[in-house]
Amino acid sequence: MSRHVEDGRSIPACDQAATLSGGPLSHVRVVELGSFIAGPFCGQLLADMGAEVIKVEPPIVGDAMRQWGAVKATNGRSLWWPVIGRNKRSITLDLRKPEGQRIVRELARDADVLIENFRPGTLERWGLAPETLRQDNDKLIVARVSGFGQTGPYSDKAGFGAIAEAASGLRSLTGHPDRMPTRVGISIGDSLAGLYATIGVLAALVARPGRQGKGQDVDVSIAESVLGVLESVISEFAETGSIRKRTGPILPGIAPSNLYPTADGQPVLIAANADGLFRELVMAMDAAELAIDERFCSHAARGRYQHELDEIIAAWTATKTLPELLRLMDEHGIPAGPVNDAQAVASDPHFRAREAVLEVPDATLGSVTMQGVFPKLSATPGRIRWTGPELGADTDDILSRRLGYSAEQVARLRQDGVA
Repeated sequence: MSRHVEDGRSIPACDQAATLSGGPLSHVRVVELGSFIAGPFCGQLLADMGAEVIKVEPPIVGDAMRQWGAVKATNGRSLWWPVIGRNKRSITLDLRKPEGQRIVRELARDADVLIENFRPGTLERWGLAPETLRQDNDKLIVARVSGFGQTGPYSDKAGFGAIAEAASGLRSLTGHPDRMPTRVGISIGDSLAGLYATIGVLAALVARPGRQGKGQDVDVSIAESVLGVLESVISEFAETGSIRKRTGPILPGIAPSNLYPTADGQPVLIAANADGLFRELVMAMDAAELAIDERFCSHAARGRYQHELDEIIAAWTATKTLPELLRLMDEHGIPAGPVNDAQAVASDPHFRAREAVLEVPDATLGSVTMQGVFPKLSATPGRIRWTGPELGADTDDILSRRLGYSAEQVARLRQDGVA
């Protein structure tokens, strides 16, 4: 019998339903058909808040996230899967087979939400279109995540996050102005789409009672999810013809707000662009005369002479170590901080105190250090109940206990390559 680990204890799969209590979404049932990042990240967020998430994966190979990640554990296992698969249950089904499709329809009959991030039209080809599923369950909310959305000229294009980031304008803003655009270091487009899908699902759950209990579709485009966080970039062009460009680490016209060198080679980020903060900074520098220098005496002036000001500050920070600078900035109430890598974040006492980083027991890895559950709710907080399960760990339990299949029927599904 398959087992998960929660709080260091082994829990039989048949008892997992009891562990799903608690959390603001503990009454919500979710079927996750997605793969890779965007759809499954939405499932992770809902599961973190207590929803029962049944993840449907292809037999034998499972979700690609079980293999993804530049760095693997010593036993060769993905360190990404325990995070994005956490708090979920895993059932294997071949959705290309009619019997696999039929079982999904059965799972959807008593579900609140179904998540998918296939290419538009895929569900329809499988006989799993939202309108078809709602014939048996009119309360079902279907979150559909794709590169460019379910409609429009680009809807049938293949749309990974990187392509959507470029198409939506983000890549043109990322990096240094004299070099080719860069990515931001994580799959930000996919993650933003997962966040927007979660927002859409929660909004649809709130709206459902007012719609006489009926569900609806949540159409999430990765490109539009990126576009949604591009501040006033589009408005600036529409009104003035100005096209925002790559600027490296600075905010153009906002000074001082930059990375500066230190004596021990660790850059420090100082943001003292408000008038009061700038006065505190020059006091910390023992350079009070800069506060009345006509080049720097106002926010607008500092923006015009940003390069000159950054050179002065950099010459000063280069004479002090990072700890010295952070202490000085704290004493003067100036926002400043180090550029932390993963090691620094994992050991940071603030993140540890807030359980923003914590260890979660894992049946095969012993434990996995990962980010916690956000946001933090005071009365009904989410929590990590277990790491990503083994492939198909809950197949027998879900088919038999949830759907009423006999042991012989389950065995036949496996023999036929359906489960």
